[in-house]
Amino acid sequence: MRCDLLVVSAVQLITAPERRGPLLGSDLDRPEILEDAAVACAGGTIAAVGRTAEVTARYPEREARRIVDARGLVLAPGFVDCHTHLPFAGTREMEFDARSRGESYAAIAEKGGGIRASVRHLRAASEESLADSVTKRLERLLSQGTTTVEAKSGYGLSLDAERKQLRALRRASESSPVEIVPTFLGAHEVPDEHRARREDYVELLVESMIPAIARDHLARYCDVFCDRGVFTVDESRRILLRGRECGLGVKLHADELADVGAAALAAELHAVSADHLLHASPQGLRAMAEAGVIAVLLPGTAFTLGLPYARARVMVEMGLPVALATDFNPGSTMSSSMAMAMTLAVTQMKLTPAEAWMAATANAAHAVGEGERLGRIQPGRRADLALFDARDYRHIAYHYAEEHVRLVVKRGVVVMDRGDGLRCA
Repeated sequence: MRCDLLVVSAVQLITAPERRGPLLGSDLDRPEILEDAAVACAGGTIAAVGRTAEVTARYPEREARRIVDARGLVLAPGFVDCHTHLPFAGTREMEFDARSRGESYAAIAEKGGGIRASVRHLRAASEESLADSVTKRLERLLSQGTTTVEAKSGYGLSLDAERKQLRALRRASESSPVEIVPTFLGAHEVPDEHRARREDYVELLVESMIPAIARDHLARYCDVFCDRGVFTVDESRRILLRGRECGLGVKLHADELADVGAAALAAELHAVSADHLLHASPQGLRAMAEAGVIAVLLPGTAFTLGLPYARARVMVEMGLPVALATDFNPGSTMSSSMAMAMTLAVTQMKLTPAEAWMAATANAAHAVGEGERLGRIQPGRRADLALFDARDYRHIAYHYAEEHVRLVVKRGVVVMDRGDGLRCA
């Protein structure tokens, strides 16, 4: 049989076991590991997975349109970064400096920094320059093994500026192989012009902004920063229900800075995911587990801001589906490295390397509603693959701050190849 791409002789292949739904509890630590592995791809999907001799018996090398010799390399699903703020303008090094001198995130925000600073940068940028910036960031993500990324608006905080962010994502996606899942986060902060009457901004969100974004098909999800000093549980409920009425899925920034009951709200609304959860109560986490809400953990934020890490071990043991993401943004996590997120998950949140891999691939795919299509190397799924310069999957989180990715495949096509001696005929 003929295939478009044949990857052979990987020293190791790691993927989730073949089953429906996200991995829970002890199953998160039981990935499928194959040695001397091969994958055949046809029509953008995976046609066969197994040991090299088995796969090449069905798909002979002489009949493959392209062959990649993965000898000495680890083969894994492309990362799914399920929480980023990718379309931003400008950076905030001055806040990084201020925090090093003892200022808190909240104090910086109160003086007009934080999200509000990024809003000023975004509003001053053109859509074209923003799309160009996103395109460059997508190139970097691809080089780090990320093949799908969720990307939020939320630095515009007006209908025109939010549209600009989401249109920039659409433009960038047209020239990049990285798949983008767009999320509307107009409820990221109350903009300066509405701070004296925040209820007017909530009204603007539910009556104007959300319907317009949904009508233009600019986003798949609606998100709210439900936390101390941002949006209350009641405000968040109203905004998210309006998003659902307009056909958008539900996501939350939940209980990052304090326990305000956002995790419980995520369970009440059966959100696809609740993210951050650094201060979520045990009751809120249990409610999420019962409702099947995915806990998206963002260790890079705790690392950058010096906050306590989310209680990943507790969440896994209570049966919560746990996913990992970078939270790539200009304020609290200026890193797009999923490998670094895995390192922090292992060293600071006490996940095992296998759990971190499953959280960054299979479960992360479920956190963007694509768990039946992405995040696993299995026949019939999208052929999104990454090859890592290592002989053991555990090496990637262990040997941190290194460029391990050698080659990336998206939809069965080689889209990134470092070209440093890997045989790719």
